[in-house]
Amino acid sequence: MKRTAGRQSTTNLTRKIRFEITDAYHSILSMSWTRFLFFTFFIYISVNIVFALGYFLCGPQALSSLSVNPTDRFLDVFFFSVQTLSTIGYGKITPLSLSSNILVTFESITGVMALALITGILFSRFARPTARVVFSRVAVINDHDGVESLIFRIGNQRLNQIVEARIGVVLMIDERTKEGEFYRSLYDLKLERDQTPIFTFTWTVVHPIQRESPLHGFTAEKFLTSNAEIIVTVSGVDDTFSQTIHSRYSYLPGDILWRHRFVDILKRTDKTFFIDMDNIHTALPLEEKPVN
Repeated sequence: MKRTAGRQSTTNLTRKIRFEITDAYHSILSMSWTRFLFFTFFIYISVNIVFALGYFLCGPQALSSLSVNPTDRFLDVFFFSVQTLSTIGYGKITPLSLSSNILVTFESITGVMALALITGILFSRFARPTARVVFSRVAVINDHDGVESLIFRIGNQRLNQIVEARIGVVLMIDERTKEGEFYRSLYDLKLERDQTPIFTFTWTVVHPIQRESPLHGFTAEKFLTSNAEIIVTVSGVDDTFSQTIHSRYSYLPGDILWRHRFVDILKRTDKTFFIDMDNIHTALPLEEKPVN
C-alpha cells in the first residue's frame, strides 16, 4: 500500500492540472536541490546553445578569429556565448557585423537579468526556514494510564526551539457512502496533548482509544482492509527566524506495532538532560524489558 500523503514534504498523488507560468517560481523553490541544480544547468546550456546558433547563422565573418571548420566554429561561438552571458569577455573573439553586435546586446541584457534572478532564487531557497523533526518510524498500541492508546514519538533534531508547537493527527480510511460510492474519509484523532509552548527535546504523542475514538474497535486486520493511514502534521514558530515551520509524516498498517512499548531515551543527570535520539525508533514487545 502506498502512502496517500507521503512522508515529510513528498506526495504520492498524481494530479492532472494546467501549468501556469506564474507557478514556475513556486515550482523552482519547492523542487529538491538535485533537481534544481540539474534544472539550472540545463537552462544555462540551452540559452547558450540558442545564442550560439544565432552567432553561427550570422556567418563566419560576423565574429573575429573563428575556425573554418563548421564544428570548431560552432564550439567557438558557443564558448563566446558563455563568456558574453557571464560578462567574462576574454577578448579573443569580438563581434564585427551589425547582426552579431545586436545579438551580443541582447545576450548581455539576458545575462544581467539571469544573474539577478538566480541570486534571488538562491537566497530564497537558503533563507527559507525548514524543520528537522524526526518521527519514530513506528507507532505502537498499548495501555497508557490504563487506557489503550496509539503512541508515537517525535524529536527536534536542531539545537533551536520550536515555539508554540502544535500537532494534528488524522485517520484516513476507505469507506463507502450509503449510495455505494467510494469515499476516502478523514477522522481527527483527539490527543492527550496537542500543543506545547516550547518543543526542544522529544514529544511522546498519545491518542487514547476510548469509545468516542475513531480507532475504537479497530484491529490489525481492519487497518489493512480499510487501507488505513495515519497522517501527522507538526507546525510551530522557529525561534531563530521567527517564521512558521511545518513537517509531516504518515503511518501505514505495517508501521503500527501492537502490544509494544518504546524504549526510554531520556536520561537525567545532576546538571542536564541527555536524549538518545538513536533509539527514538526502538520499540520492544511488552513481554521484553526495555533497555535503559
